[in-house]
Order: sequence, then structure tokens, then C-alpha cells
Amino acid sequence: MHKTLLTGLLGLSLLAIPLPAQAKKDPKQAVVKVAILLDTSNSMDGLITQAKNQLWKIVNELSKAELNGRAPKLQVALYEYGNDGLPVTKNYVRRVLPFTTDLDRVSEELFRLKTNGGEEYCGAVISDSLKNLDWAGSANDMKAIFIAGNEPFNQGGVNYKEACASARQKGILVNTIFCGNRSEGANSNWEDGAQLAGGRFLVIDQDQRVADIPTPYDKELSELGTQVNKTYVQYGPQGRVGAARQASMDEAAAGAAPSVAANRAASKATSNYSNGNWDLVDAKKEGVSVSKIKKEQLPAEMQSMSEGEREAYVEKKRVERDKIQKRIQDLNKKRDDFIAKNQKQQGKDSLDSAMLKTIRVQAETKGYKFDK
Repeated sequence: MHKTLLTGLLGLSLLAIPLPAQAKKDPKQAVVKVAILLDTSNSMDGLITQAKNQLWKIVNELSKAELNGRAPKLQVALYEYGNDGLPVTKNYVRRVLPFTTDLDRVSEELFRLKTNGGEEYCGAVISDSLKNLDWAGSANDMKAIFIAGNEPFNQGGVNYKEACASARQKGILVNTIFCGNRSEGANSNWEDGAQLAGGRFLVIDQDQRVADIPTPYDKELSELGTQVNKTYVQYGPQGRVGAARQASMDEAAAGAAPSVAANRAASKATSNYSNGNWDLVDAKKEGVSVSKIKKEQLPAEMQSMSEGEREAYVEKKRVERDKIQKRIQDLNKKRDDFIAKNQKQQGKDSLDSAMLKTIRVQAETKGYKFDK
């Protein structure tokens, strides 16, 4: 999604020489890396509920971003901390997922999180995420940690000041989300942690029920979100697993609220909802040759086809998907407009609004632009 910036190292005289069209290289796509660190101690059930229900809303907003005309690739990592069910030798910290583009897996793991007990060591979980996540990338990439919780930020044996300073040196912003009163969060070092890492100090009400605004478009969006699943072509060892996970997360979203199901459906029409590891349509877009897939790794209906017939089958599914995705995009635009006109201002931010406001500001600082 980015264009590579020309540097002054080339010299002004060289810049004056027009490049032939074939010499212009497509710039490397930028990556937005977001690590979400969630307190899963006893008092955090509301936070977990917000996270699992608002994931698709966050994905949809990030899908509006672009740098030099290209949408960035979204990678999400997930940690839990402060849960007595985790080993004390690990400082009650667990890496749930490394950075992944598989958003259904992120959703699945969020729904699996359970709260228990509570020894919340913020310095330890930040330090672990810096060491055990792959933060490598280009200067155009956006790298951010969002850590949410409600106990003093300075607990545990790992110094939060050192962890936050280390993140800043690596170009990783640490945004702290205190679940409670702003003055309490500031007095318990959550604000200091954000300032040390160049991030933002945010306050949310983790128990706030986010207003669910019904729209005339929710039902059809949900139906289209299910319909588009029929255009996915399973292959390889992950085929059945991926398709089953997709259907399971559809069911979970529908069970949460109509707005969650609609947001999830909208995500399926974005470039960030990509499943090339198990779907041939997405895999082909990523450069995988259908002809290279072994017969036994193809779905039953494709195994007796000729090579040409297999190519045509996958192309047919792509065309069907494009048509459904276009309809989803059109409906979702109307849905967004409807919500904007009927939404009432809430007192405190919820997790999604706190994250989205922050991501917008921090991404725009790096030159990203967002659709209005």
C-alpha cells in the first residue's frame, strides 16, 4: 500500500531524468501491526466482551486507511495477562497469537478468553510482546501496542519504565487504556507509561454496553456475509479447519448482536479479510498457482477436473465473490451513514472508539489517509 519515497541520495541531476515506465517498481505494501494486550483478571469480563464484539468494527475502520493509494495489510497479535490460571514463572503472561492476518483466528481466540484471579504485571507483558513478536518491517509500517487493564501499571518485577522506553526506541507506540476513572489511571502510572512510549493515555468504561443502533441494512448484510462463504474454495490441510472457523465466527457474531454480525459481514468485503492459507481464491490473488496444488489437496468437486477446468472454477468463484462484496460495500456505506445520523454521544469511550481514534491520529502522523 505504499509508494517508496525517493531519497536525496540519488542526486538532483538523476531526479530530473524521467524513468522509463518499466523501471518504476510497485512500492512495498505497508503493514499496520497492532498488538492487543488484555487484562483477563476477574474484573475484566466487560473488557473481553467489548474486544470480541468490536473486533470487526476496528478491522473495518482500518480498512479505510491508505498510504500513497494502497491499503495497508493488517496484522494483529493478542496477549492476555493478569490471569491466575497462567504460570507465575511467566509473570501471568501468555502470548495468545503472534502477528497474523487470519482475523477469524483472532476472533476465535477472543471468544475463548476467560477471566480468573488477578496479578497484573504491565511491564512484564509489554516486555514479552517486544521480545516475542516479530516487529520487523519498513519505515512506512505502523507499529502499536494497546494495553488495557485497571490495576496499577507499576506492579511486578519488570520495570514498566524500561519496557516503555524500549518500545519507543524500536518505533513502537504503547497506548495505555485504563478501565476506570481518569484520575485513578493517571495516579497509577498508566498515563506515565503512555508518555514514556510516545503513545496515548486513554480511559474507557469496560462495563459500558455499546449502543446497538439497528439499521435497515443489518439483515441483508448478515445474509450476504453467509452467502459469500459459498465462494470460498477449500484446499490443503487447513481447508476444512478454516471453513469451519469461518462458519463458527459467523455464528458467534450473530449471537452477539445484529450490529456485530453486520460489522463482520462488512469485514468480508475488505482487503484485510484474506484467507490464502486455506482458500484458493485468495491464494491465487497472492500468487499461488492452482495447477501446483496436488489433486488430493483439492476439494472433491475439483479433483476430477482438468487443469483448465480447475482454473475456470476458481475464477468463477472469484467473480461471484466480487459481486457479493460490491453489494456488501454499497450496503455498508448506507449503514455507516444511517448510524452517523442516529448515533448519540456516549459519556466514556468504549474499547473500539478509544483504539480507532488513536490509530487514526497515529497513522495520519505517518502519512496515512482515511476515507471519510
